[in-house]
Amino acid sequence: MFGGIFGFMPIAGFWMLPLGILVLSVDYPFARRLRRKTEVWWGRRKRRKAVLKLENTPAE
Repeated sequence: MFGGIFGFMPIAGFWMLPLGILVLSVDYPFARRLRRKTEVWWGRRKRRKAVLKLENTPAE
C-alpha cells in the first residue's frame, strides 16, 4: 500500500525499484540473489533472441 501511494510520482515511482535493488545488492544477500537471477535471465533472453535472429536471416 505504501508503494502504491507514491507510484504516480516521477521520482519515487515504480521505475526506481530496479535501481533500489541494485543499491541493496551491495549489502544484502537476498537482493544480490535477485539481481544475479535477473542478470542470468536477461543474458539468456538476449542470447535466445540473437540465435533466433540468425536463424531467420535468409541464406546467401
